[in-house]
Amino acid sequence: MTPLFKHAVCLLTILFVATTTSAADSDPTKQVINAAKFDSLQAALDAIPKEGGVVLLPPGKFEITEPLRLGVGDVSLRGSGTATHIINKNEAGEPALLIAHPECKNAKTDRKFNLWRVHVTDLRITGNEKSGAGIEARQVNEIYIEGITLSENGGDGVFLNYCYEDPRIVDSLFTYNKKNGVHLAGCHDIVVNANHFEENQDALLCTDGFNLCMNGNNLDDHLGHGVIIENTYGSVLSGNMIEECAGTGVILDRDCYGITLSANVIAHNGAGIDLRDAHGCAVSANTFTILKTNALRIGPDSGRITVTGNNFSNSYIGEKSIKRKVDDAAAGGMLIDNAANISITGNVFSGLTEKAVTLKGERKNIVFASNVLVDVESDLE
Repeated sequence: MTPLFKHAVCLLTILFVATTTSAADSDPTKQVINAAKFDSLQAALDAIPKEGGVVLLPPGKFEITEPLRLGVGDVSLRGSGTATHIINKNEAGEPALLIAHPECKNAKTDRKFNLWRVHVTDLRITGNEKSGAGIEARQVNEIYIEGITLSENGGDGVFLNYCYEDPRIVDSLFTYNKKNGVHLAGCHDIVVNANHFEENQDALLCTDGFNLCMNGNNLDDHLGHGVIIENTYGSVLSGNMIEECAGTGVILDRDCYGITLSANVIAHNGAGIDLRDAHGCAVSANTFTILKTNALRIGPDSGRITVTGNNFSNSYIGEKSIKRKVDDAAAGGMLIDNAANISITGNVFSGLTEKAVTLKGERKNIVFASNVLVDVESDLE
């Protein structure tokens, strides 16, 4: 036997011993449940032991008239991609999948009845105009939602209701939901990354929360607004494509503070960013293009705002021509509506159909410096 062959045999033996040892040491209380062997999906969920486990959902269309209920933690619920299609026929506003402790009735107050570590992945959920959310979770900490398609639900696509610790929503698709694609209420240290939002009422609503990290998402064609953040602090919204919302691309309201809005493309919406009630926030390095009005509005309840390094533009492509037709050439600028304590530096304003900056009310501690204005008027020079 050559030394090389001896080495390969020894390595194979070591790998085999390591593998068998790992399998022997695995937790015997965790079970892998094949839902195809049960009479219904609910029966499979009911079979999960209190210690948790893995539930494998087979391909197929599964029509339900009442919510599927998942009431234990440390669970991974795995479908077979979009081939696993749960169709919610409920017309009483109930969700397709309810993840909650059986005794958690009020998510805001029943804090002792919580779950930990639930993972939902690789399936499709659709509803109807009278159904509720696709997925509703109450008091579920460290919930992880990935690779889900949620469409045509009468409520939100996903409603995380006081899922306080570390919720994550990634790589999912939210389309044609009657309310929000994603609704986050009372959540903390939130990650919403690399998702698609298409033609919901609003794409994302985050209220009464902390530390939203929303990056690399694509939002398009919403009937209402793009992103609404209320009573939330210490958050970052960056690297998102927010296009063609009938309403406003991004709204900060109800005592928001310490939020950065940066490196987003905000294009062809009814309006761009509206700081209705926000303080200590930065608006930087965004591209505001062909907004119908008010690419950036700073309202009377907002202040201490930094606006720097942004580009406010129309569809100019050089050689004295614009890409959009005359009837689609609107390009909004900034409106400072009785707001104070604002620094506006290093921005480019070009080819706008509104003023670069419109002042409403008296000027109060506003710095306007090192900006470039091309083919546009302004109340600030």
